[in-house]
Amino acid sequence: MRIVDMMSEDLIVAELGARTRDEVLGELVSHIAEHVPQVDRDLAHRYLIERERIASTGVAPGIAIPHARLERLETPVACFGRSREGVEFGALDKKPTHLFMTLLAPEGVGSGLHLKALARMSRLFKDQALRDALMAADGRDALWTLIRDKDATLS
Repeated sequence: MRIVDMMSEDLIVAELGARTRDEVLGELVSHIAEHVPQVDRDLAHRYLIERERIASTGVAPGIAIPHARLERLETPVACFGRSREGVEFGALDKKPTHLFMTLLAPEGVGSGLHLKALARMSRLFKDQALRDALMAADGRDALWTLIRDKDATLS
């Protein structure tokens, strides 16, 4: 499953206002809920926080891929957010996290789809040039173009 199959340009937050991990998760979930009505904002936020308490999804360098499985979702949904300032997210490298790709996956589907989506997101963000371009991009349109074009090159 491609990333563009899980999200659209509307599911990009070009400038996160959040300053803490829980605020970032809340802002991203709120944005998803605005565009995907079957997402229960409070439940999704709680599940993402619980997942972060188990182990941080903040991966070096400056990337986090928070994820949870939810009932009432028919297909996976992803939302990208950027914090130019950076947020303490409990990352392994102890540095601020700037780029966030949140994944909400259907509860009733096997873990294979969820894991494939996470793997694809990880491959996307391995590219340092892409990470640099995402940090420098101006606005949602430019961010979407970068994500969409890179996603098209992944096997």
